[in-house]
Amino acid sequence: MTEFDLDTNHGPLAATLKTNDSAHAALLFAHGAGADHKHVHMEALANAFATVGIATLRFNFPFKQQARHRVDSKDVSVECIVQAAKVLEERLDLPLFVGGHSFGGRMATHAAAQGLVDCHGLVLCSFPLHPAGKPGTQRAEHFKDIKLPMLFLSGTRDALAEPSLLQGEIEKHGSQCKLHWLDTADHSFKILKRTRKSEVDVYQESAQVAAEFTTAVID
Repeated sequence: MTEFDLDTNHGPLAATLKTNDSAHAALLFAHGAGADHKHVHMEALANAFATVGIATLRFNFPFKQQARHRVDSKDVSVECIVQAAKVLEERLDLPLFVGGHSFGGRMATHAAAQGLVDCHGLVLCSFPLHPAGKPGTQRAEHFKDIKLPMLFLSGTRDALAEPSLLQGEIEKHGSQCKLHWLDTADHSFKILKRTRKSEVDVYQESAQVAAEFTTAVID
């Protein structure tokens, strides 16, 4: 694991690169609106991805780096993702994927829709299709402009992604878009142990599905 600062147009941003000799893909993994790139959820995902051969680069968006509560604009966020993706490409000679958790993943889809990242596909954890309690699909309108394979890892209890709505939006884009439901997981991947059917750790399950996706896309 390597920690360093990304040099961006919005100042230095703390970043963490996690890789190993068995890595077959590199994933730029951006954090959500509520926590920075070193939050326990982000670290758990990065650790799980590493066990299946997916290297990750996580970084702070400017609003977290500067301890502000309000998220950065879409333009600022997308620009940071693009610059971070270039750094990851320079550091690792591996097939590149971009994505993130919640807000970070959403911004990654905008970067892809605008054709600003040259990558193999997107890995999106807890894509926030709509605000909690306000079902809608407006946040998916730009999906039509994305010409890349996409993997959605979403909890069945995610209050920011009503299952039928998310399923419907993904089905519009054909077989290149994959949706994997994480049984009883909420937006932060917290599960209901008593009713969850799978005995596999939710992070390891997510990583395994992501590895199958990245391997299939690369091949």
